[in-house]
Amino acid sequence: MDFSLNEEQRAWQTKARKFAQEEIRPISLQREQVADPVRTWDWDIIKKGSKLGFRTAAVPKEWGGYGIDFVTQALVMAELAKADSAISKAFSQCWKWSHLIAAACNNEQKERFLKPFLADDTYMLGSAGTEPNAGSDNRLPPEDDPRAGYKLKAERKGDEWILNGEKCFIANGSVGKLFFVNARTNPDVSIRQGATVFLVPRDTPGFRVGKVFNKAGWRFYQNSELIFENARVPHANLVGEVNGGSKVRTGAATEFSDFELACNALGVCDDACESGMRRAKATQRGGKPLIEQQVIQLKLARMHMLTEALRSFVMRAAWEMDREMHGSPNIVLLMNFSTDVIQRVSELNMDVHGAAGHVMNAFADKLVRDGIIWSHLAGDTTQRLKAMRRFPK
Repeated sequence: MDFSLNEEQRAWQTKARKFAQEEIRPISLQREQVADPVRTWDWDIIKKGSKLGFRTAAVPKEWGGYGIDFVTQALVMAELAKADSAISKAFSQCWKWSHLIAAACNNEQKERFLKPFLADDTYMLGSAGTEPNAGSDNRLPPEDDPRAGYKLKAERKGDEWILNGEKCFIANGSVGKLFFVNARTNPDVSIRQGATVFLVPRDTPGFRVGKVFNKAGWRFYQNSELIFENARVPHANLVGEVNGGSKVRTGAATEFSDFELACNALGVCDDACESGMRRAKATQRGGKPLIEQQVIQLKLARMHMLTEALRSFVMRAAWEMDREMHGSPNIVLLMNFSTDVIQRVSELNMDVHGAAGHVMNAFADKLVRDGIIWSHLAGDTTQRLKAMRRFPK
């Protein structure tokens, strides 16, 4: 495997690094300290990043996007996350679902939705799966149990589908303009056989945003309720086939979710390593710098070792995805591994900072709080079992 970067990849990495240092870093803690979760979002940074291509980078060139490869996507996500993990995720969330539009939508749907997405710097994308009583069981639903998984119901009436139900913890929920919504179209079978995916614009009659959740970490990145009360969705917005929702996300369109989290974690770990080194060199205890104390040296060495291991795994996964080597356990194992690494590295960074790192809204404590989200998104039992499904039987 050759991980040397070409000119285009280096250019995107340099552009992302400059934007992260000059635009994201100065506002990161400021947005973190906003008490009202509705107001943590900042459209100015989104618009600036969008004009540089960070919102639409994954849209294929034939549809007017940049079509950057997965190695480049990894580099950009890590550079942005190094300045703020949540802001990086706000941009890459759009990559995730533009990948799906490109892979699963028909040409008429691409024409209707990709063009406005490309033209509008405030056009954010999201997906609605999680519900108050359906989260992890959406990921590995039993083959034959209709009680497991989401319950939002869709019933056809003529050329429309009527959606009723509630989604929660939906990423970009309060700011998105278009959502992939998972709904039950046959409630008598498992969601593997009875679910359908719909494209639902924000201005759909009967569809509204509920509360925005007040999270400990990733505060910029907003998660909210989505409420469907006789929401009327045209049949033309159905993705794939009726009851074919489980077949919509395949290949890169499904693996990107796992890949994205690992790339983001890498950026956080890079930041933690640099932060820990600065602290160790600038702080004295017992008349000498912390960096000269063996216990601190051991912590810093472990932080760097884990971070470099994660980097190697990320680059291997990106290399494989660029060659359409889909279906191996590696991408899920990478996501699981990124959970272990980001949480251990951010905790060690807090150890190096000592009491100063435990103060609310110190940067060291922010990295730990941001890393907590990986326990749910990337490292819970369900996510770890996903990898085992991919090993040869």
